[in-house]
Amino acid sequence: MHASTRMIVAVIVLSNLLLLSGHLIGPTPVSATEQPAGPVDFVPVMQKYGEQLSTITGDPQAMGLFVAHIGPALGLHDVATTLAAKNIPSKIAKELAIQELTGSAQRLIASLAAWQTAERVTQALSERTNPVVTPPATLIDWIQAALPFPALAQTTKELTQLAEVKPDAAAADRTPLALSAGRLALEAQQRAITEWYQLKTWKDRVRTVRGRSRLCGTWQWIIHNHQQHHQEQKLSLIFPPPGPDYPLVSGLVETVVLGENVYLRWEINGQVQEDSLQFTKEGKGLEGTFVNSQGGWGSISGKRTSDCKP
Repeated sequence: MHASTRMIVAVIVLSNLLLLSGHLIGPTPVSATEQPAGPVDFVPVMQKYGEQLSTITGDPQAMGLFVAHIGPALGLHDVATTLAAKNIPSKIAKELAIQELTGSAQRLIASLAAWQTAERVTQALSERTNPVVTPPATLIDWIQAALPFPALAQTTKELTQLAEVKPDAAAADRTPLALSAGRLALEAQQRAITEWYQLKTWKDRVRTVRGRSRLCGTWQWIIHNHQQHHQEQKLSLIFPPPGPDYPLVSGLVETVVLGENVYLRWEINGQVQEDSLQFTKEGKGLEGTFVNSQGGWGSISGKRTSDCKP
């Protein structure tokens, strides 16, 4: 059956499921795993490793700094340990999204290096007795290759123009440079937060992909509803493979698979259903229960009838 056809069937089947009397509960707050992580203070880390940040010339140096120091200092121990591992099999590397992880770590270091550059320029401008030093061209080139910052290009241009001013032109206008440095600091800070959050939630994304991969396929479920005089209903559900090209079944908003344990959360029209299941028969079966705020509760028994088909 074509993928789009299977999805249509799944939606129809799920709609019938939701019409099953009482098999839903009222809405509940978004789970904690969906909330943004708490704030992280980058400034002490930039101050401590400022010299290393200002002398980066390429990806290997940046990754070495992340793995050895900055990753752990920002609470990204698992990411740093994973990126430090050697000879990871290609299949595992793909499952762990190592390429994506590496790129995000490089962009985080680039953001911190750009942010620090802006801070040093701003500080030098506030102390007019000190010269405003242009950062090494190798650093600028690496930052722009890892993560282009429009404000960094402008700041570098302003620095070059200021350096060309003759000493007797002390009244040279530094305002454009100050504005460019301010914009750069803001851009770099925002991007550092974005990349840090991507790295912090990496394990959750890997877990989600693994869970969807294990569930992928066609399942026949038997639902026994104790609220409805022990009424039983048989239905077929199709779980698509992971990836943006294969959206979840309509109404399924959360999938958590930890070992053999499966948690599914469904939301449709402001109502919620929660299923707690376990894999059985070497992944070919699912057994568990559902609950709802309308008083409904009962058992779910599932059997895989078809393997995963993109």
